[in-house]
Amino acid sequence: MSKVYFVGAGPGDPELLTLRARRLISEADTILYAGSLVNPDILKWAKEGARIQDTAKMTLEEIIKAMVADALQGRQVVRIHSGDPSIYGAIFEQMVELEKYRISFDMVPGVSSWSAAAAALRQELTLPNISQTVILTRRGGRTPVPQKERLSLLASHNATMVIFLSMGMIREVVSELMEHYRGDTPAAVVYRATWPDQKILRGELSEIAGQTEREGIKRQALIIVGDVLDPILRSMESAPRSLLYDEDFSHGYREAQGEDEN
Repeated sequence: MSKVYFVGAGPGDPELLTLRARRLISEADTILYAGSLVNPDILKWAKEGARIQDTAKMTLEEIIKAMVADALQGRQVVRIHSGDPSIYGAIFEQMVELEKYRISFDMVPGVSSWSAAAAALRQELTLPNISQTVILTRRGGRTPVPQKERLSLLASHNATMVIFLSMGMIREVVSELMEHYRGDTPAAVVYRATWPDQKILRGELSEIAGQTEREGIKRQALIIVGDVLDPILRSMESAPRSLLYDEDFSHGYREAQGEDEN
């Protein structure tokens, strides 16, 4: 019996695949990948003769059956998910089923789309005195969200917010966020971060829905909201800065300039 590996494929760019993920893909006897989201270019590292299945049209039962059958035969199985499987990865139910068959599994983290989106924006999502919290969430749809995690409640923190899987409801998203965020709060939508057709839209929260509708973006995009996105911050003389590299700040590897070393 072999182990099943749940592998994060990253946001799209094959060069953002981790070294461990690439090695496992190259060693796998069986590869199941989410073809609707995973860049098929990563399959170029699969070895000759590997059994490759696109799970986009498969049910959970069919996916489990394929993984279990091959793992029991001693074939190394790699199950590829987009981004990082710990965030909206839909892997929990697969793990539960594998445990029923006493098949061991392991997780390999990947670069999440939210960090890829921040990189595309050339943006730090946490800035001193602006926001030290990032909320990763989604609006309820076919997958329900607990009442205590409604967007309108989370928005009350005015933290940096990254909203997944909600592009088809962006008008409702904006309406709920504006219960606590200002209408002129900076916002961005990043479509297919790191893919060749990546798109970035920036604007005020009150206008971002209209921008995305004009561009025809309805899925595979993240909504990011928060004052950290304000472009004016970059030009301010008193722009937010960390103490870590400040000459007057001591830490375990460096003493502040002018401090008595004794």
